[in-house]
Amino acid sequence: MADLLVEADYRGHYSHGMNRLDMYVKDVKSGTCDGKAVPKILNETPATAWVDGQNGMGAVVGNFCMNLAIRKAKEVGVGWVAAKGSNHFGIAGMYTLQAIKEGMLGMSFTNTSPFLAPTRSKEAGLGTNPLSLGAPGKEGDSFVLDMATTAVAVGKVEIAKRKGLSIPDGWAQDKDGCSTTDTHKALSEGSCLMPLGGPEINSGYKGYGLACLVEIFCGILAGATYGPNVRKWGNTSRVADLGQCFVAINPQCFAPGFGERLSDLMDTMRNLQPTDPSKPVLVAGDPEKQHMAAVDRAGGVRYVPNQLETCEHLSKKLGVKPMKGLKK
Repeated sequence: MADLLVEADYRGHYSHGMNRLDMYVKDVKSGTCDGKAVPKILNETPATAWVDGQNGMGAVVGNFCMNLAIRKAKEVGVGWVAAKGSNHFGIAGMYTLQAIKEGMLGMSFTNTSPFLAPTRSKEAGLGTNPLSLGAPGKEGDSFVLDMATTAVAVGKVEIAKRKGLSIPDGWAQDKDGCSTTDTHKALSEGSCLMPLGGPEINSGYKGYGLACLVEIFCGILAGATYGPNVRKWGNTSRVADLGQCFVAINPQCFAPGFGERLSDLMDTMRNLQPTDPSKPVLVAGDPEKQHMAAVDRAGGVRYVPNQLETCEHLSKKLGVKPMKGLKK
């Protein structure tokens, strides 16, 4: 869990790092998540597995399932694992990075609490349903896509609220189904996030379709709770029973030179003429690499005061030593 939180903040995904610690603690302390659970394989073939997370912490279930998928991919070329009975697993990219370290392509998916209003709906019917694809290029230059299928992850709205900022039009809609830039309205009862693409005229139905794809791989395939039946965000009165999916693919089972071709493709994209010379073309994973380099130069991760105050309060509540800043 510590690795997950640190990796998220180090990569610049502050919405899924220390910002999520309080939620994980509440889930365990309330008994709606079993901090000691061990995932169990319910059905298995050489290439597939169906897993019961047994209401364990999402990071534990995710590590178990991706390691299982990687082992299968090494043996038969592909490993596909679907899990039920899980909880919030942090950044989806954490698990595809595991596959990359083993020279594999990795994919990870999870359903979530209902936040997304399907195109033409005033109500939430699906979660942010993130997906990730990681693929190893040459010399550590890998492709790492990690994205929500909503216009934005709910944590990004929470971070904007922490900073007292408004959000872009097309991220969220209020209880009446109208787009809003007010974080308080966006996070209030009855509000929803918009699908990737925003309103229908901007092809938001494509994001809605991708969210359904994730739901089919997770809630439906794994036999977990799905769609609007998943517990609401922040509700600790019942278990989450999230569905998740993890895939590992061994590129050695396909055309030779995968890493070289991938690196060539990424470099080709980066070298395309930009519309703004000060903003070069990037590929998935580049913004995270830039953020990690900035963290290294700064000597540590920088947090907004509100986040530090939240961590201070949590440490006092738990009776543990507070997080201390590094000396410059």
